[in-house]
Amino acid sequence: MFVQREIENTIKQALRRRMERHNPEPSDMPFHARLLGEDRLALYSFIHSLNTNFGTTIFERVAQQIAAGIFDAVELQRKVSGVLSAGAQAEITRIINDLSGGARDPNHAVEIEQIRGYAQSGERTRKRMTKVDVFLVKGDTTFMIDLKTAKPNVRGFQSYKQDLLEWAATVLYQNPEADVRTIIAIPYNPYAPAPYRRWTMRGMLEIENQSQLMVAEEFWNFLAGGEDIYQDLLDCFENVGIEMRDEIDAHFERFTRGGN
Repeated sequence: MFVQREIENTIKQALRRRMERHNPEPSDMPFHARLLGEDRLALYSFIHSLNTNFGTTIFERVAQQIAAGIFDAVELQRKVSGVLSAGAQAEITRIINDLSGGARDPNHAVEIEQIRGYAQSGERTRKRMTKVDVFLVKGDTTFMIDLKTAKPNVRGFQSYKQDLLEWAATVLYQNPEADVRTIIAIPYNPYAPAPYRRWTMRGMLEIENQSQLMVAEEFWNFLAGGEDIYQDLLDCFENVGIEMRDEIDAHFERFTRGGN
């Protein structure tokens, strides 16, 4: 069930907290200020700050609210044990090297089965790992989702891929029969209406059939159990923008010349 009121409240609370903390660093930019206006410079600073924290302050919490009635368990910023076998770690290294060298194409199901075969092989190793942004359980399946910005950088995809495989390895170490899916999710498609085809992911992620990458509608509708809620979600953001317009305008009027 799409919880519109709760989602809009989450957006409003996050936006108000960000405005309360918004205090642009003193910076005398006389040419920019005279050309664009100090209020617009303040707005640019605010948008940059908001973008930096959008994932944790809004997207993750909204994801939790949408998934809450659909999945058996929903958790944000889930700590990963970091315990995996030496055999699985070696197999992950082989997979990454083969993908990097173009010796194979990415295939999430095949990669998971390869790691499963070495899940408890060799000595136990421990590694410090990044937290899982959105951790879901439905039936016997565990979903571990890494929420990324719309345009991840080229150098990041190999490390992202390694994170995904290592997350799976920690689950399989504890239960070699586990059904686990590790996914990168991108909240919106900056290239719309063209398909999302960020060249930086080429060769690292399987992008067919939502295997290891979900973008925009794919991600949000997945959280809703397949219900088409993407436009409803966009409407929530628009509703908040309309409702808070005077409040937002008043905030940025403080930064005009002569404002307090």
